[in-house]
Amino acid sequence: MTTSNPTAESTDRIEKKFHVNAPVSRVWRAVSNHEEFGSWFRMTIDRPFATGESVLGRITIPGYEHVTVEMRVERIEPENYFSYRWHPYAVDPAIDYSAEPMTLVEFRLEAAQGGTSVTIVESGFDRLPSDRRAEAFRMNQGGWDGQARNLAAHVG
Repeated sequence: MTTSNPTAESTDRIEKKFHVNAPVSRVWRAVSNHEEFGSWFRMTIDRPFATGESVLGRITIPGYEHVTVEMRVERIEPENYFSYRWHPYAVDPAIDYSAEPMTLVEFRLEAAQGGTSVTIVESGFDRLPSDRRAEAFRMNQGGWDGQARNLAAHVG
């Protein structure tokens, strides 16, 4: 799996493009099924994804078990597109992030020779409070590298 970040100069948008050796239907299930998503993303999600609904996920990554993430599902287009909003890198339990803008996370799937082309985009960092913006961007930039590898391993 090779990832690329075509917009490396941006501070508002993280983009990861990579190929996985699995059919679109398999990758779609891993992205859109809350239990499978939680498995590779390393979180336990409380209920199935549904457009316009929020789900809560508890991170299972060592050192981050105290983190609960709210994901508000924006759009689901079967086997093509899945998106949600969340508060990026909201890991300090002493801070109430609910008044902050959420970033938009998008998964786009496209059939490609030998598997599926996956594009993950997270945008909206420039709207975050200035004291959190750079750290949230930096942590999620690295985080999406790891999550891309996790997704590829999960479906491959």
